[in-house]
Amino acid sequence: MSTCTYLTTDELSSRIKYDSRTIRDRLKDSVLLEGRHYIRPFGGRKTLYIWEQIEADMAQHSAMSSDGIPLASGGVIHG
Repeated sequence: MSTCTYLTTDELSSRIKYDSRTIRDRLKDSVLLEGRHYIRPFGGRKTLYIWEQIEADMAQHSAMSSDGIPLASGGVIHG
């Protein structure tokens, strides 16, 4: 069983240097996806972000070449 670090919006904000409001309004559900980057434990309203997945995806997207088209699966298509 893997260990995950769950962060609140404010905790994530301090790690990635984005304002909490930006995370909630612009990144959540467009870049940060439910089930992959965050969960809502016990079906509640509280959002907990999964640090290891966010960190891995940030590093992966940073390393990608800008001449490809990114895919939802994390790959890149060159066309």
